[in-house]
Amino acid sequence: MSDSVCAIVVTYNRKNLLIECLEALRKQTRPIQGIYLIDNASTDGTPELLLEKGYISELPPQNLKEPWEKEFIIQNLVDGREIKLYYVRMHENTGGAGGFYEGVKRGYEKGYDWLWLMDDDIEPKSQAIEIMLTYKNIAHVIHPCKVYIDGTLFTWEYLHFYMFPFTKELNDISFAKYGKKWVCVNYGCFEGMLIHRSIIEKIGFPDKKYFTMFDDTIYGFKASLHTNVIYINEILFIKKIKKTYKRKNLLGLIEYTEEKSDTTAYYSIRNYFLLYKDINKLIKDYIPPIIFWLFITKFFVKKVTKYLLLRDWNLLIAAIKGFKDGVKYILSSNEE
Repeated sequence: MSDSVCAIVVTYNRKNLLIECLEALRKQTRPIQGIYLIDNASTDGTPELLLEKGYISELPPQNLKEPWEKEFIIQNLVDGREIKLYYVRMHENTGGAGGFYEGVKRGYEKGYDWLWLMDDDIEPKSQAIEIMLTYKNIAHVIHPCKVYIDGTLFTWEYLHFYMFPFTKELNDISFAKYGKKWVCVNYGCFEGMLIHRSIIEKIGFPDKKYFTMFDDTIYGFKASLHTNVIYINEILFIKKIKKTYKRKNLLGLIEYTEEKSDTTAYYSIRNYFLLYKDINKLIKDYIPPIIFWLFITKFFVKKVTKYLLLRDWNLLIAAIKGFKDGVKYILSSNEE
């Protein structure tokens, strides 16, 4: 079949959601040809559940020192066609960025035409890939519209990334405003992104150094320099996890959205520095330095104030470390 498609699914400790995602991939009305499943060293029994459900026929070795890959055959549940499942068990948790790097690299090297990137808490509707491919003559990077499991819309017009003018249409891409079936953007989201190998040839693989957060943003930005990157007005995905961590401050008056972990607190700050430097390497002074430093200072102070009011010292320390490491990266000549 022309336009071969391989899904790239990155998972970590969400075994039940992972099975739901894989089941949905097997129900596509336009069958896909492969699935690269990157297991980021899950500790919740993910390999055992995959074995129980028939996705793999042997468990990976214990105490891995490097990634382990094995190919298995499963079937599309609509017409029985074979799907190659490549199970990659990582020897350590490399984060979403590391997982997508591995998946895109391996899928690209296998020769697939299109790679379909998604987290484990994403479920594509049965016609998702069939509909997305109808836009292949318009763009070589295609994003679906999503809803949360409670039915609320996952709207990109709220993803402004603060000081970054990332969309080509004034940071507001609501379809009601523009009356289109699709709009151009110039950032990415690894929750259903469909990318053609011709673009990967030009921009390489996702950047491992991000670990988590903004790895997809910069990847979409790089792609937008070579093709239309579009977001289509059709709900084709369900997102299972909605992050709403809230609690009141010491005075009990204000509710703050709270990061789930110190890892998130760290990367939410540090990765802005990476994003700024990497974009300015591609387009010099795309983001003027004064704009960036005003933004990042305000953002950092707001975070630190929140953590002080919450008396959450782990998040506070993580945020400070994220800021320090980010500044160090900006000042460094390291271009890894």
